[in-house]
This record gives sequence, C-alpha cells and structure tokens, in this order.
Amino acid sequence: MTVIAVVDYDMGNLHSACKGLANAGATPHVTDSAKDIGRADAIVLPGVGAFDPAIQHLRDRDLISPLKDAIASGKPFLGICLGLQILLDGSEEGRESGLGIVPGWVRRFRHEPGITIPHMGWNQLQLRQPNLPLWNQLAADPWVYFVHSFYADPADAGVIAATTTHGSQTVTAAIARDNLMAVQFHPEKSSDTGLKLLANFVASVQAKELAGIRG
Repeated sequence: MTVIAVVDYDMGNLHSACKGLANAGATPHVTDSAKDIGRADAIVLPGVGAFDPAIQHLRDRDLISPLKDAIASGKPFLGICLGLQILLDGSEEGRESGLGIVPGWVRRFRHEPGITIPHMGWNQLQLRQPNLPLWNQLAADPWVYFVHSFYADPADAGVIAATTTHGSQTVTAAIARDNLMAVQFHPEKSSDTGLKLLANFVASVQAKELAGIRG
C-alpha cells in the first residue's frame, strides 16, 4: 500500500485531502514526525492561513530540513495552497524566509475595479505543462476552487504548470519540477476534478514505485 505523509503543522483541516487520497487507493498518514516523512512513499503539504505562522510552525517541529531533504531525494511531493507558497524564498505577506526550494517570491494581488480580494471561488486553469501527469484525464481548462490573496511568482517561469486569471491579472495556479508539484487551488474543494487530481498524484507515486521494483 502506498503510504503518503500528510504533514500536520496546525495550518488547516487535513480531513478532506486525506479522504481524497484514501479514495485513490493510498494510505494517508497525518504526521508531524520527520521519521514518518522519511519513511513515507510521498508527501502532501496542505495549508491555509498566513505565511509567517506556517514557517514558524514547521520550524518549531523541526520539519524544514526533513522536507527539504525529502524533496531533494526525489520523493514525490504535492503542496496545496499555502503548501505551495512556502516553497518559495519569501512573501510580501510576512517577514519569514520561505523554504527556498523554488526560487521566487509570493506576491499580493493588485487591487483593481471589479475584482474581490481574496480571490475566492471557482476559476479556470490554463495549463502551461499540459502533459503533466497531475492533469491526466482532466477536462480542457478545468474549473477548480481558489481561496487566496497571494500567489507564487517563480523566478523561472518554466516551473509554472498552470495559471489562472483574476481580473486583468494572470497568476501562477500550479508549479511542477521533477518530483515536486504544488497547486494554489484546493483539490479537496474542487469536486470531481480535485478528486481526479489527487488520484493522479497517487497514480504517479505508484508508477514510480513500480518502476523502482522493475529496476
């Protein structure tokens, strides 16, 4: 059975993400243990809330180095919402340094007439890496659910896997590089599309495991 460590650092309700992973055939294990992260087949880092408390909670649990090491080792990783933003160097929201795994900065939406901030509700993705396994069998330009006032601005635009547009602003909705994937939206709130995305992540982990066995 594929064991996925769902990192618990007091930054959001993990139940819905765990349910989606379990429905896809994985065994989600909610944990704040570095040992559990090291033993797991993959990692999911969800999160809602503010940037600085997220970094502080990870640091208090001595999880920053284990997360960096796990990603560097090639272990499949999926960040969700705040779990995407803290991968970058820092944020306009706070003063803490991010994990620095993806060079870049987290920006605040610009105010403009006719849009609300936070960006909240259903919006479409424009896929920049259309062959990414995470998107397998999704509709073209799928609709997903967002709740955010800040967005990732990677230094290397090549890591952007999807964008979305709010008002006149086109912003990062997902990033992907090698074993690392992260989404700004909430798969667990995105109905069948979100469940399929979580299932695609589990399938990519299982494919990696199978390749390792055959190798």
